[in-house]
Amino acid sequence: MNDLTHLDSAGTARMVDVGGKPETQRVAIAEGAISMRAETLEAIRAGNAPKGDVLGPARIAGILAAKKTGDLIPLCHPLALDAVNIDFAFGDQRIVCTATASLTGRTGVEMEALTAVTVALLTVYDMAKALDKGMVIQSVRLIEKRGGKSGLWRAAEGE
Repeated sequence: MNDLTHLDSAGTARMVDVGGKPETQRVAIAEGAISMRAETLEAIRAGNAPKGDVLGPARIAGILAAKKTGDLIPLCHPLALDAVNIDFAFGDQRIVCTATASLTGRTGVEMEALTAVTVALLTVYDMAKALDKGMVIQSVRLIEKRGGKSGLWRAAEGE
């Protein structure tokens, strides 16, 4: 009836059967940003936010979120991740979060990397909202994936 992997021949949603696929090393890198007032950014950088350290809890939240992606996204497979890394970089009135997820398995880890970035940025918001309720989470996207049948994919420059 269709070529959509998450629908069966009758159009019913299903989890894709990856049992026959070979295991390969898979890596996904996602990024996103949270924009804020300069004063909020400085408080986070200095560790002076009302709730204390902002980026430590955000890093842990991102890692935990990657591990729980199969519980959050209905048709995602629960994955035994090998590693999840969360990095933050300070920019001009924003913090950029990059998440890298990896495993050796039969399906990719793009959703895990994207979920990690999103929850890490939500945690930054939660930890700093007393200073700036107008923060904006933006530009969450996949920037690279490696492994599996499709091999290497990278977002185009400037995307």
